[in-house]
Amino acid sequence: MSAPAKVSGALKSVDYEVFGRVQGNGGLRGLPGEGRRAEAAAPRYTEQEAKKLGVVGWVKNTSQGTVTGQVQGPEERVNEMKSWLSKVGSPSSRIDKTNFSNEKEISKLDFSDFNTRY
Repeated sequence: MSAPAKVSGALKSVDYEVFGRVQGNGGLRGLPGEGRRAEAAAPRYTEQEAKKLGVVGWVKNTSQGTVTGQVQGPEERVNEMKSWLSKVGSPSSRIDKTNFSNEKEISKLDFSDFNTRY
């Protein structure tokens, strides 16, 4: 696990929501049991990528079939994560679009790590 990057320059925060086949569940969303286990794929890969880049924040599957969250860190690293969220995602995902909102410069990080919310 990487610690949050200590890079000089502006810190940035951005909220995101990813649309498409992004929960890695092959349409099983909402089925009890196995559907819930399958849905863990997208947040797991998102968390791994965020930790690799050294950004902090969170990720969560929504009941609408999207993946949402917040990323904070040095501007360059946040931009790399935005690109990953828009173009790559988890191995079995199909990203139709990614919406970014509340993008702003911040003076300090609100999180100490990147994790999955349930």
